[in-house]
Amino acid sequence: MSAPVATEPAPAARRRPALPGLPPVAGRAGARLRALPRPSDDVLWTLGLGLLLAFIALRAGGGLQLGRSTEVEMGVQLAGGLLGATALLVRDGGRLHGAPTLVAFGLLAILTATSIWWSVNPSDSWLETNRTFAYAAAFGAGVALARLAPHRWSAIVGATVVCATVISTYALLTKILPGTFAPDETFARLREPFGYWNAVGLMAALGVPGALWLGARRHGHAAISALAYPILGLLFVTILLAYSRGSLLAVVVGCGVWFAVVPLRLRGAAALSTSALGASIVCWWVFAQDELTKDEVPLDIRASAGHQLGIAMLALLVVLLIVGLALLFFAARRPPRPTTRRQAGTVLLVGLALVPVGVIGALAFSEKGLGGSISDGWTKLTDPDATLPANDPGRLTAVGSVRARYWDQALKIFRAEKLHGVGAGGYATARPRFRTDDLAVRHAHGYLVQTAADLGLLGLGVSLALLAAWLAAARSTLDLRRRSWRQGAWTAERVGHLTLLAVVVTFGVHSLVDFTWFVPGLAILALLAAGYVAGRGPLGESPDADAPSSPVGGPVVRAALRERVRSGLRDRTRAAAAAGVVLVALGAAWATWQPERSFHTGNEALALIDEGKLDEARRKAIDARDLNPLSVEPLFERSAVELAAGRKNDAQRALEQAVRLQPSNATPWVRLAEFHLLVAGDARRALQLLGPALYLDPRSNTGVSLFLEARRRTAGLPAAATVPVTPPLPGATTGPSGTATPRP
Repeated sequence: MSAPVATEPAPAARRRPALPGLPPVAGRAGARLRALPRPSDDVLWTLGLGLLLAFIALRAGGGLQLGRSTEVEMGVQLAGGLLGATALLVRDGGRLHGAPTLVAFGLLAILTATSIWWSVNPSDSWLETNRTFAYAAAFGAGVALARLAPHRWSAIVGATVVCATVISTYALLTKILPGTFAPDETFARLREPFGYWNAVGLMAALGVPGALWLGARRHGHAAISALAYPILGLLFVTILLAYSRGSLLAVVVGCGVWFAVVPLRLRGAAALSTSALGASIVCWWVFAQDELTKDEVPLDIRASAGHQLGIAMLALLVVLLIVGLALLFFAARRPPRPTTRRQAGTVLLVGLALVPVGVIGALAFSEKGLGGSISDGWTKLTDPDATLPANDPGRLTAVGSVRARYWDQALKIFRAEKLHGVGAGGYATARPRFRTDDLAVRHAHGYLVQTAADLGLLGLGVSLALLAAWLAAARSTLDLRRRSWRQGAWTAERVGHLTLLAVVVTFGVHSLVDFTWFVPGLAILALLAAGYVAGRGPLGESPDADAPSSPVGGPVVRAALRERVRSGLRDRTRAAAAAGVVLVALGAAWATWQPERSFHTGNEALALIDEGKLDEARRKAIDARDLNPLSVEPLFERSAVELAAGRKNDAQRALEQAVRLQPSNATPWVRLAEFHLLVAGDARRALQLLGPALYLDPRSNTGVSLFLEARRRTAGLPAAATVPVTPPLPGATTGPSGTATPRP
């Protein structure tokens, strides 16, 4: 039997003060204007934080653009440091909730940084270190917010909904108005603003638990709660049009957790089923339109079909809003009896439990039978050479995936370096040795296999400790003991924190089957929620005895906070701890900035070669090397400068230094072999250098071409007319400003 849900009184509406210098508005209109309530602090917090998270997601994109990722990571590190320092200043003793989890996160960041020493690509490990410190700062920001604003839990939940809604709207607009938002798009699947469809699907999935909370909550105005219906419809359409099976799995598990732990099942089921039905109808129509589901459709045809989709979406949102208003106002007028709610909740739980039974039954009566169906599905899921599903809506029900190939290669890397792996971010460099395809893949598409390949048993152990610490903190906050679970008061705050738990679970499930950990907008949102849950402490006790306990009266709370900060600054111990946190944040931000500075300085060196300013180009190449001594790219640029200046020996020494810096990376070996074959004319030395290069990357097109040409020349045959090798560095074309794509 579920415990009764406690309701919270809505704060009294406050009148808008008269504006100075303006005459009073006469009549009924003036009275109505004066009676309009100001937006509550919770609303402002929700919108502000949600839009900030959406801006982070839009700015960082898929996490592959170095410039944008650097900006976001530096901002998160500095913000996390300031919030953490403030939380330390206002702390007057007592237990610091979330500290063990934060320490475990710090250990993961330190291990990531330490892996630079043994990494096959220390420059990439540096980038991953910057990312991990930024993520630790995001988690720490959540812990600090739980300390500084423990009563703003609804703003944190609402922010996940706002962020997911903004990003999903943008993704759908690329299909509705392709001429404005995606004129060069060639794929039918939604993939912007991340450049990756599964990331778009997961962002929508992360908003579903919060939207369920919005539609099912017992406090707040029904008109606001009714917005959950069109929002859920929007999110479901986004997931389906991204063809994201991983996101569907994550949202099913996340919703299952929410319905299992939150006693608002009847209201939640009404919102979920209604919205899912409406979204299914729209997607059923979309899947029947080749103009919206086929790749490489001309822009004019996509635009015409997109306008039709826009009309369908507008109709869906309006209908769902009307239905939501009707259901919520009807429920307010005639609320179901407690026994009815309990019975309906029991039926829903039983229905959820029977879903696997129904699936097993369907498989048992299929043509292949239960055992054959499971065996066939497992083979398609785990066989690296299995047939891959087409890039169309049919993949939503397919089992096969290219992930099996990436996971198999990650496990081979792990078996080669079990203890500490090949270094953070090293999977992309080590994978070519084991690959059987020509795909350029940077991630293993799964947190566990990626960590196993990059950081080995050490990384898996620290990650497991981090998970255990967070689960312990969440258990303490939510009081998940069996007796307390049955007897505890189901306050609105507890329901809100359980919703944040469902958000974190949704992200965690998806991270097991994809590389969404490396997409900043997704990870930062989930880590902020996880930190807030861990940092709140037991919900049955006040987070701070001296802190104002009412969420109403913002000025009073802010004045008390300022006074406690001043008191903390007068305490030498707390002031020193806060200063230390700020210094760490500043140091992390400075270290994060250096690879981007090196990248742009190296590009400037290449541009100066084209202009014939070789002395300046040499200085720029040296500066790039000083800024990022772990990367081989500045050495390639230095070699290009010396080659343009006719100093072949210096160019060769720069390439040899690159080989010594990253001997387990095939690229420096190929570049040095290319120099000996095409510049120095030493085919025998080139063949010797191509041995390690082709061992590290047997399917390198450049390496194979150089090998064949070197064999021709050592056999006394005439040189080939053309040799498809890397473009010469002087005047080479670089990627978009700030991209992390290696320069040729």
